Amino acid sequence: MKHMLNEEERHFILCLGKLEAEIGLLLGKLTLLCDAKTDGSFLVHHFLSFYLKANCKVCFVALIQSFSHYNIVGQKLGVSLTAARECGQLVFLEGLKSSVDVFFRAQAEPHPLQFLREADAGNLQPLYEFVREALKPADDGQAAWRCPVLLVDDLSVLLSLGMGAVAVLDFIHYCRAAVCWEQKGNIVALVHDSGDAEDEENDILLNGLSHQSHLILRAEGLATGFCRDVHGQLKILWRTPSQPAAHRDRSLTYQYKIQDKSVSFFAKGMSPAIL
Repeated sequence: MKHMLNEEERHFILCLGKLEAEIGLLLGKLTLLCDAKTDGSFLVHHFLSFYLKANCKVCFVALIQSFSHYNIVGQKLGVSLTAARECGQLVFLEGLKSSVDVFFRAQAEPHPLQFLREADAGNLQPLYEFVREALKPADDGQAAWRCPVLLVDDLSVLLSLGMGAVAVLDFIHYCRAAVCWEQKGNIVALVHDSGDAEDEENDILLNGLSHQSHLILRAEGLATGFCRDVHGQLKILWRTPSQPAAHRDRSLTYQYKIQDKSVSFFAKGMSPAIL
């Protein structure tokens, strides 16, 4: 018997298409990715492949995994990070490898992660300068790429390395001025929500970014625990800070299952495994 789509399923399909369209049309905006009691890295991989396929210039500050890891996942999603880096479309800062250079190799110029060697480092200016240089317009005035994009995975690591939440928020503020406002580009950043009420710095960072963001994607683990067919739920929040509070926010919640080369999304309770 042919399955007929009900109203909720039709609404879900329309909203997914609208989300993809709005992500593609976002210019000069900050998108916040957040994960709580689950791994939200699949969102990072999605945005990385999405912007590379869209012919955008991407500066990727990767503080969690190695270049080879992102490249392997990218190949499954249909993009080659190696080719993108060779042609100048992708500027990749590998935090794991760069941290070794900071400690054990002499630097002629300040390193983007210079704060690792400075006990009293109070800002991330070298990292900001790296981002601004990586995404600056071409000298000939011709735009080789569609728009500049800064992608960070993830900002919570900077707190673990000793930076304060205010310093990280200042870094994002200056990046927004350079990337979003001046060049009409986008910023996508992942922040981990530890759920620890005593982690004040992480709360300050998460709340501060939430107020600045135009789109928030929050991946959460299931309250019921592990499930083979449903890996978690994704809350989508569109924000328009300039609008009155009553019309400012719109939100939707879907469940998802991570597959080898894709992620399946469906309305709550509509997993194919239970229908």
